[in-house]
Amino acid sequence: MSLKVMADESVDYRIVKKLRENKFNVISGHEKYKGAKDREILEITTLEDAVLLTEDKDFGEWVFAHKVKSGVILLRYKSEEIEKVTESLIKILNKFKEKLKKKFTVITPKKIRIRDL
Repeated sequence: MSLKVMADESVDYRIVKKLRENKFNVISGHEKYKGAKDREILEITTLEDAVLLTEDKDFGEWVFAHKVKSGVILLRYKSEEIEKVTESLIKILNKFKEKLKKKFTVITPKKIRIRDL
């Protein structure tokens, strides 16, 4: 069973496409849940048994302040850094797989931070 990734609407579609090219099971919020609120996206992520991929820092508040126990991967980058961030994302997904469901992960072009929930 491969890790499911729930990519919310904020995620650049080039990243979704690259993940799919690399055989990841990606649910696109842009394709299936356009306009859904953050809370709904977190509920869908849980129902789908997925990890949330986002570029929206608000999900950090949901996880830490509201104690939502969904794994989140937050991408932070400038547009010209998208390829580097995508490469790092693929490496992290391949390395940690299902363990990411219990982590809050931040990926930038220069570093990766993974925190337990």
